[in-house]
Amino acid sequence: MYGKAAICLTLAITFLISCSIYLGTVDLRSYFFPVQSAPRSLCATGRPLRVYMYDLPRKFHVGMMGRRYSKESGPVTMENLPPWPARAGVRRQHSVEYWLMASLLYDGKGGEEREAVRVSDPATADAFFVPFFSSMSVTTHGHNTTDAATEGDRRLQVELLEILRQSKYYQRSGGRDHVIPMTHPNAFRFLRQQLNASILIIVDFGRYPRSMATLSKDVVSPYVHVVKSFTDDDPLDPYENRTTLLFFRGNTVRKDEGKIRVKLAKILTGNNDVRYEKSVATPSNIKMSTKGMRLSKFCLHPAGDTPSSCRLFDAIVSHCVPVVVSDKIELPFEDEIDYTKFSIFFSMKEALEPGYLVNQLRQFPKDRWVEMWKRLKQVSHHYEFQYPPKEEDAVYMIWRQVKHKLPGAQLAVHRNRRLKIPDWWRRKK
Repeated sequence: MYGKAAICLTLAITFLISCSIYLGTVDLRSYFFPVQSAPRSLCATGRPLRVYMYDLPRKFHVGMMGRRYSKESGPVTMENLPPWPARAGVRRQHSVEYWLMASLLYDGKGGEEREAVRVSDPATADAFFVPFFSSMSVTTHGHNTTDAATEGDRRLQVELLEILRQSKYYQRSGGRDHVIPMTHPNAFRFLRQQLNASILIIVDFGRYPRSMATLSKDVVSPYVHVVKSFTDDDPLDPYENRTTLLFFRGNTVRKDEGKIRVKLAKILTGNNDVRYEKSVATPSNIKMSTKGMRLSKFCLHPAGDTPSSCRLFDAIVSHCVPVVVSDKIELPFEDEIDYTKFSIFFSMKEALEPGYLVNQLRQFPKDRWVEMWKRLKQVSHHYEFQYPPKEEDAVYMIWRQVKHKLPGAQLAVHRNRRLKIPDWWRRKK
């Protein structure tokens, strides 16, 4: 009797297992064959990003920094890289492209940990950097599309596209693993749409349609600050040492969301503890802005022609708590840095309510402000662009962001390889 019961139980178990295998709920292969682990993503390897930099003629980059550099021949190296001009003024804010290129030329002899290194063999590269100074091209060849000088900018864009389309590595990925800086709002304005698959280095999405630039593939960079960093900010009482409550100095006539600046001027002017001053970016005015930010508790950051502006990062390196007024702003490195720890945010509606913004700042607790001030001192090095590059500075952070975007680009490359019919198969047919 027990034998019959055992046979029935065995048959029942066998039947259940067979049904499970048929329905796909049990996979016996995992018991007999080792499961192959998925390849580790680039972000998980811990090694530096391997970047191949295109060897473009000087007219695409350092040639725009002066006639002397345009006449020189041969490749740009660490030894002959022109230094960024000390008196570049407001042009400095759009110089991200220069510092990215410089970081790849640096050979790292100092032993610093690096987030990206240059490779000479494109076959070994994780990403491809296109050293076209598209922002400098705007300021060099003319701001307005109606200017005759802008034809020089357009020709460079046309030539660059021809170079990229002839590259088998650009063809392989459709440009998805190519990194192209475009930090000026009008950078690459003529042919921008033709590069929408690449990883763009931008400062915000103010001039880009969603079909072209998104957080899923692009990197939001800080502007390069134009005021000097506050390196000796260590008073006994930082709150009382800053005698101005709220500071703003800049152009009040802007486009789009930037129209709020004129409205804010009417609301904020007349408050004794607020400095709201109209000015343009000249060397002397930049010095005055530096002094004003260092003597202020809060620095106002309303939208400009686009949601972001250099003023936010000037405030950060001045340890002046940013007061951000924008409904659309995107912030750099936000997956790593919590801006609410050192910034205050107001909607445009709140900021335009008479008396609301100033009253909120006047009631802001001193101890909380001091904590924000301390946090600004801790994070400000993430917004420094310098050569040689240093660990965790702005360039380091940007390359790390590129690394985060690459898995999607690599997926597209692998899919293209899989779907493309090999030449040997065509010959066989």
